[in-house]
Amino acid sequence: MTAAAPRHDQRHQSREMALQVLYQSEIARVPVDEALEAFDELESPPRQTTFAAWLVRGTAAHLDEIDSLITGSAQHWRLSRMAVIDRLIIRLAVFELLYADDTPPAVVINEALELARTFSADEAVAFINGVLDDIRRRLDSGERSPVG
Repeated sequence: MTAAAPRHDQRHQSREMALQVLYQSEIARVPVDEALEAFDELESPPRQTTFAAWLVRGTAAHLDEIDSLITGSAQHWRLSRMAVIDRLIIRLAVFELLYADDTPPAVVINEALELARTFSADEAVAFINGVLDDIRRRLDSGERSPVG
């Protein structure tokens, strides 16, 4: 039981780091690799940094696919109208739902909700949960392409 806790903590810290890198990239309008360089100077465990970099680069590389899934599930919300931090939390989680075979969907969604509780407003938690739960249901049914 104690062996799982450090891995969870490292993964959670990696997700926080990835969110911060994506936020810096979006706000400063710089490529994700440039934003990642700023975080390279931080002293973080290599596994933590490696996972964070994988999340950041993967989210950026699959943005069209990710955003089409979000658009299909965030009814009455355009991506551009979402709070930046909420949009990034959702994008990060959707990438992980799609490409992290070793992480159960429930864990991905719970981690996204923890990020929302830390970095966003209280009402964002329910919104993010609803969008991610709908995406998870669509992925479970085999849908991977945009709605419409």
